[in-house]
Amino acid sequence: MDLARNIVNYLEEKKGENILLLDIHELADFAEYFVICSGTSDRMLGALADEVQEEVRVHYQLKGRLEGEPRDGWMLIDYGDVVVHLLSPERRNYYRLEELWGKGKVLLRVQ
Repeated sequence: MDLARNIVNYLEEKKGENILLLDIHELADFAEYFVICSGTSDRMLGALADEVQEEVRVHYQLKGRLEGEPRDGWMLIDYGDVVVHLLSPERRNYYRLEELWGKGKVLLRVQ
């Protein structure tokens, strides 16, 4: 939980938008939490991913598995119990992860 909340803080400091921390531990066996965040441009998505990876590496000595490129509009960083989804507003609207995982418990929402 500490890792997930701190990732939200890192994203907020880097100006990530519409950040959501979702507890999915009762719905999935592959992760405990999703952190979902929007970035308004390819450049911003890349900067958000870089910030999360650097801060988590420094403070937790963890290296996440990164999937996707900023130009794809969806980047995912897998830390095992915490999965970070960085999406363009268009991709987020299209895939609607909040609805797909709607039975999860919203722990934190930062507009």
